Amino acid sequence: MGFPKFLLGDNTDYPEAIFVVHTEFPRFIVNLENDEVEWLEEFDQHDEKELQSEAENLFQAANDFYDREIQRYED
Repeated sequence: MGFPKFLLGDNTDYPEAIFVVHTEFPRFIVNLENDEVEWLEEFDQHDEKELQSEAENLFQAANDFYDREIQRYED
């Protein structure tokens, strides 16, 4: 089974939080309420340099995904 690149998540223990899960490498969960990120991968020093340049694009894509999903719910 394949998963979409992004998934929305919520949890009643965090009623104000909106989570976006990135399912492809590098996998992460971002809380859009406070922009906290939990990486689901382990990185070495080489990966961390590449990740820094890529992270901003990934977080923007996660935000864009959320905005698109909310717009679809409203339509």
